[in-house]
Amino acid sequence: VQLQASGGGLVQAGGSLKLSCAASRDVKSVPIMGWYRQVLGKQREPVALISNMDSTEYVDSVKGRFTISRDNTRSTVDLEMNDLKPEDTAVYFCYAYDRGTYWGQGTLVTVSS
Repeated sequence: VQLQASGGGLVQAGGSLKLSCAASRDVKSVPIMGWYRQVLGKQREPVALISNMDSTEYVDSVKGRFTISRDNTRSTVDLEMNDLKPEDTAVYFCYAYDRGTYWGQGTLVTVSS
């Protein structure tokens, strides 16, 4: 499956952004989709994941601020990010796991203080 991410940009601390990821095929049966992020020089880390049963997991640092959602009819997964902090600055990658790992291209999110 090919993934196309969009929605990154520059925002001030406390602001909001929405990332969207469009898949190239039907994702109803894709077990896990989500978003990872990576800061230069650090490992890529999972931010938010959502199963095909709509169960979600978040890294502790974004709980209460980020919301992941999945629309199987449109084959999209979105990440609503609120109350952004400078430490959220990273390249965000769309992710899918379906008998293999798939990545979208990164989209840069920059949060200024």
